[in-house]
Amino acid sequence: MSGGSERRGAGEGTGGQADRRVRADAQRNMDALLRTALAVFATSGVDAPVREIAERAGVGVGTVYRHFPQRSDLIAAVFRREIDACADAASLLAAEYGPFDALAQWMLRYVDFVSAKRGLAAALHSGDPAYEALPAYFDQRLRPALQGLFDAASAAGAIRTGAKPNELLRAVASLCTAAHDVGPDYARSMIGLLLDGLRYGAAGSA
Repeated sequence: MSGGSERRGAGEGTGGQADRRVRADAQRNMDALLRTALAVFATSGVDAPVREIAERAGVGVGTVYRHFPQRSDLIAAVFRREIDACADAASLLAAEYGPFDALAQWMLRYVDFVSAKRGLAAALHSGDPAYEALPAYFDQRLRPALQGLFDAASAAGAIRTGAKPNELLRAVASLCTAAHDVGPDYARSMIGLLLDGLRYGAAGSA
């Protein structure tokens, strides 16, 4: 009886490992699909053929439609992925850099996010119900990520008092919009000046 249980346990373990491998492969395919979709949307627009996205991602067209029956579903998923990537970067940067540098590096990452969003802007503002939840998701994920970095830099005396995270997000978005026709390098340069201003008069710089 115990031997049969052991054999069943071993089989279940093997099956569990196989299931995990399948899930890992599926996740990699999904990541590749969303990453490729973003790149295609950026160069060819959100109306680019689904077949082009599938071929570049190395998946079948049926796989795309199975996960995203409507194009708006795919666009929303791409945007959520970018929000998640930007939000998740906060804790990684906080572990790698000091408080101010972590904040500065995240702001540059946010510039990349804003640039990616620009390619989806027309669709995101189309009124499609698929996008209704995205503003709330943005607030839920990105604002706490910035708040944590901002609070750490403030506690370390690395940034001036009186600044607010929401103001910083709006300032970066405005700078990126103004720099749209010049290029991302110009936007990053302007963000550097903004960060210098944020550091000016900080307690730790005295």
